[in-house]
Amino acid sequence: MNTIEKALQKNKSLEAKQKNNDIINAPKNQQKKESTQSKTEDVLVPKQELSLDSLKNIYVSNTGRQTINEEFRAIKRKVLSNAFGPLSKTLKNSNIIMVSSANPNEGKTFTAINLALSIAFEQDKTVLLVDADVLRPSVMKIIDQPFENGLMEYLLDEVDDLSKVILSTSLSTLRIIPAGKSHLLSTELLASEKMYKTMTEFSNRYPDRIVIMDCPPLLGINETAILANLAGQALIVVQEGKTNLGDISRAVEHLNPDMAKGFVVNKAQLNSGEGSGYNGYYYGSNEVESGKK
Repeated sequence: MNTIEKALQKNKSLEAKQKNNDIINAPKNQQKKESTQSKTEDVLVPKQELSLDSLKNIYVSNTGRQTINEEFRAIKRKVLSNAFGPLSKTLKNSNIIMVSSANPNEGKTFTAINLALSIAFEQDKTVLLVDADVLRPSVMKIIDQPFENGLMEYLLDEVDDLSKVILSTSLSTLRIIPAGKSHLLSTELLASEKMYKTMTEFSNRYPDRIVIMDCPPLLGINETAILANLAGQALIVVQEGKTNLGDISRAVEHLNPDMAKGFVVNKAQLNSGEGSGYNGYYYGSNEVESGKK
């Protein structure tokens, strides 16, 4: 952890401590109100801190101008512009981004984690990465860190406090919610009022917050269409030479037409001769932009 990260973590700890002292010294009726708000307040000290050491050398870092860093910088600039720029006024939950693909194994989780890391290195942004692929969770496996509960347990009321499933990481600006254990009623749980209120809370509580949901593939999975109604932006990962245009077209039909939609072409051959990487194409609700990294 570098000096800046240590300072940010120390400041947040002091703020949390001061908040707790204010609650203790407040009148009882105010204490009750503050206690209720803390149900969804993830600035409280999390139960577990996840190390990101396992991601070194294969994911975005804050050192050097590696190719992958530059590729995801270009992608995140467009995502952040839609989240907080002029287009955000036309989008519902513009700071919630779902990352998906037409079919499995096209690189969506890899993209979601890298995008989250890249945004977390911003000076004025915080990121919540939600593993919403409740049928085939991958985020915690890639990070190679254990967890007890996740999103499913919270929606099932097996965990009564959301802060118990929001995990801190060694990067102070990044939090992670695991998917939890698979459940037969995952579609109904994701479509529940509790899920809707939780995502609305995430979108509105923090002005600097980006929420990234790693979602299941779009084709043949009911859960993904439900999650699409909670997000303002969709980032669809397609693999060059694998994903066909028919699948992409059908996948887009599952999305909310009012969303900002974008594509990341995974394993595309770069003209620079540096091997395979990402080509990103991003467009908003009414206009098209494209860019090659």
